[in-house]
Amino acid sequence: MSASRHARRRRALRLARIWGGVLACAVFLFPVFWMVLTSFKESRDIFTSPPKLFFTPTIATYTSYLRFADVPGRMWNTVVVAAGSGLISIVAGSMAGYALARVPLKGARTIGTLMLLSRGVPPIALAVPMFLVARNLGLTDKHITLILAYCTFLIPYVMWLMRGFFQALPKELEESATIDGCSRFGAFFRIIVPISLPGLLSTFIFSMILAWEELLFALVLTNRDAVTVPVAVASIASDMLTGVNWGALCAVGTITVLPVVVFALAVQKWLIKGLADGATKG
Repeated sequence: MSASRHARRRRALRLARIWGGVLACAVFLFPVFWMVLTSFKESRDIFTSPPKLFFTPTIATYTSYLRFADVPGRMWNTVVVAAGSGLISIVAGSMAGYALARVPLKGARTIGTLMLLSRGVPPIALAVPMFLVARNLGLTDKHITLILAYCTFLIPYVMWLMRGFFQALPKELEESATIDGCSRFGAFFRIIVPISLPGLLSTFIFSMILAWEELLFALVLTNRDAVTVPVAVASIASDMLTGVNWGALCAVGTITVLPVVVFALAVQKWLIKGLADGATKG
């Protein structure tokens, strides 16, 4: 009897976990679902009370605002900036993380902590000086300016994640490589990097997602040529005093979210493998 009671309790706990997960997903995904649903509504259907779940869908908002907000051009800017800042950050941050994890450096823990705490600085405190420097150098509204600005918060993030990953690797790997004649750099690039590839890829994916959704630096440092998609969304929302077009806002928001979802689904194998191998330990 006790065994059957124990089995029923385990089944009940398993069902509770499953339904708890389903409820959590529903709560977090409902705003996204409503945004996508609203993007296919006409204006008269958006403001109906009670809200309509069944209506005649339209893509007029998508076709008009793809041209009006120059979404394809700004999407390309976002891809260039996110990929460029992600690549620079993964190279610089992984080498910095390896140095903090392996090189016998006095005060390495303090340096790592200070680098991590630098992410606590309010972004607006950095955006204004960056704009003044970029203006004096004639580099406002340039992709490279935005890429370097994003590196200021991505490199500490990458460094801290990869530091934990490198610390989880056995030191005997580098010792064996050193005995075979490799230098510290040789051991890093020939032994550590190939082994750490899942962690590097998962960290690179997270870095690109962070860069993709960043708004403040893009809003301050760009004007026309290097404007990103989040700025396009903000420009539509800024017309609220004259009556914001909620259909357009939801349509551009859906276009912004969709590439991230597709990208995450495409690389989920590498992402899960990197997390399972310890990319976020430390």
